[in-house]
Amino acid sequence: MIEGEKYTEDVKTYFNYLITEFGFRMSNEKIRCNAFYDLQYSDGNRIVSVSYENIEDYLQVIVYMLQNGKLPDYDDKTKTLHLNRLNAQVMSIIDRNEIGLNNEFIVKFNPKLEIEKQWLKSAKELRLCLKHFKEIQ
Repeated sequence: MIEGEKYTEDVKTYFNYLITEFGFRMSNEKIRCNAFYDLQYSDGNRIVSVSYENIEDYLQVIVYMLQNGKLPDYDDKTKTLHLNRLNAQVMSIIDRNEIGLNNEFIVKFNPKLEIEKQWLKSAKELRLCLKHFKEIQ
């Protein structure tokens, strides 16, 4: 099990590019005991949620398209975009060079724990998706 403080510190590090490169800001931070952690970043039009269910060992990254400044219904597949779906769309339109450049951008990380490897994988995928967001929407 990972502690909430370590989760928030590490996610902020792995996903810092959301702020520095894409203009997001930290909008919400939830820690529910040692069971559930969620960090949310917003750019005014979208919220990126990086959540982790500790007991289930389940990491989830979702991009919510805000409607009138509010979160959409979770079941609205057009406004609640799971990373795996976005990733499948973006992988069909990018070339190997871009994947290589993205890997170089994230090379500073040296994940050892399984959860760190999941953060890195998700951070790399999300970065590519955000770079091509308009093309896959």
